[in-house]
Amino acid sequence: MLLSPLPAALTAALLLLTVGAGRAQPAPDTARPPRPADVSLLTFEKIAADCAHPFGLREGQHLEYRLQDGKGKTTGTWRYRVLKISTDTSTPKKSDPVQTTKVLLKSGLYDPTNHLMAQQDLTYFCRRDTTFTDGLGHINYGSLKSFRDRRLAYQGTPLAWPHQPAAGSNLADGGVVVQVSSPSVAIAKVITTLRQRKVLAGGPVSVTVPAGTFNCYAVESQREVSTAARADLVLKSSGREVDYYDPAVGIIKTETYDKGGKLVQTRVLTKR
Repeated sequence: MLLSPLPAALTAALLLLTVGAGRAQPAPDTARPPRPADVSLLTFEKIAADCAHPFGLREGQHLEYRLQDGKGKTTGTWRYRVLKISTDTSTPKKSDPVQTTKVLLKSGLYDPTNHLMAQQDLTYFCRRDTTFTDGLGHINYGSLKSFRDRRLAYQGTPLAWPHQPAAGSNLADGGVVVQVSSPSVAIAKVITTLRQRKVLAGGPVSVTVPAGTFNCYAVESQREVSTAARADLVLKSSGREVDYYDPAVGIIKTETYDKGGKLVQTRVLTKR
């Protein structure tokens, strides 16, 4: 029996199904979850890290992170706005030109009632295959509460986030030193340092936060906060920090533990 020709639209649909059948499909246990309606496409699509736009940032973009204590209670919110992105090229002696992209951001820390507690200008930059975040992003504002109405001078050391980190590799220390002084005398230094930074083994892991699901590398470090009035008078606390970052998106989640291994704070990306 002769079959009548298929309608053109149905023929096209069958052709698409046939082509799709030849492509590898993700296993059920690795399938990505449905996209929340309020999350951008950028969150879920695999995008290569690009130094032209460090962490995929664009001028005018807004980011938001929620702070929680060890029990999951919200304690504050960090909000960021990208002010400007610029690129310059330098030529070191006997070397090829090196291009650096800088990102200027305005950050603000808000309490649960949306009251502004602190604000800080930050500079990120990207060079070759690594993005660097500003060490000033690690200022311990709690330790500065007792130094109100004093002069504060900041010196940050950037933290490196390689685009293709090797498991087990070590990363340079970073952090910030805040010099507290009066018009006539230096009073103290408030220091936050992330040292012994190491990329954990296992490769990228899936991390889900309110902003979406991301493939992240985990970086573990020893976090030390100290207030030094003199060389022989130093108040110090230490613990452990684990940062989960997607090279194309940025820091997704940060977990902070005390010296005894108890989770004391979590910071998660909520909006992008």
